[in-house]
Amino acid sequence: MSALTVLASADDQFQAPTPEELFNSFPPIIPGVDWLTKPVLLAILSAIVVVVFCWSAFANPKIVPRGVQNVAEYGYMFVRDQVARPFLGKDADRWMGLLLSIFLLVLFWNFLGVIPLAQFPVASHIAFPAVLAITIYVLKVYLGIKHQGAGGYFKNMMFPPGLPKWIYFLLAPIEFLSNMIIAPFTHAVRLFANMFAGHMLLAFFSMVGFWFLFEKLTPLGAPVGVLGVIMTIIFTGFELFIEFLQAFLFAMLAAMYIGGALHPEH
Repeated sequence: MSALTVLASADDQFQAPTPEELFNSFPPIIPGVDWLTKPVLLAILSAIVVVVFCWSAFANPKIVPRGVQNVAEYGYMFVRDQVARPFLGKDADRWMGLLLSIFLLVLFWNFLGVIPLAQFPVASHIAFPAVLAITIYVLKVYLGIKHQGAGGYFKNMMFPPGLPKWIYFLLAPIEFLSNMIIAPFTHAVRLFANMFAGHMLLAFFSMVGFWFLFEKLTPLGAPVGVLGVIMTIIFTGFELFIEFLQAFLFAMLAAMYIGGALHPEH
């Protein structure tokens, strides 16, 4: 940061964005309604967009898909073939509604980070991916107990067959900790951390470009500003790929957890 501040004027120095400024500085949209902030509003709008999109595509499907239905069917086939079937097998179709909804919701949450005016990925607030991860976690435990019984579920989780008995003293607590605590935690944090870091990088480089090209344009600072603009463009393209990848991974892990509860032998 010292190189950037040297290029700024003597009176004003470039200040990099802080996490508090980017993620914790949202006042209530409606005075007195403290919970209704920009991230919450974007999350609600995202859910509405996903519902409207799926309803428009599948409420009255045509034999020859066109328009919204055509786009939605590509998404449906991607989730079915790459997410549901590898982990759920013959049960894939039963869970497609949930998995497709999760994939589309997380994808739109993420894309909001590069959409003008919104410019904030909802999943960069840990509360939102945590709610989804906890929902999947509760569903996984419920399905596991329902299909295997409480004793069978924990036995299959903590005591996989075919191992020496003495090793269970080490393996059983590790498996319990991994499945009941670490798995839902990492499910949420993986998505949150990637969106948080990506938004920080985009904000930093875009602010560098704006500061050195518009706020404090100087002969020495102009190349730094140009570099900031170039890096913003590059990272925007890279971020789009990461946003899609994280939506895919989140839905894939959800399918894997559900499949493990339904089919413990796998």
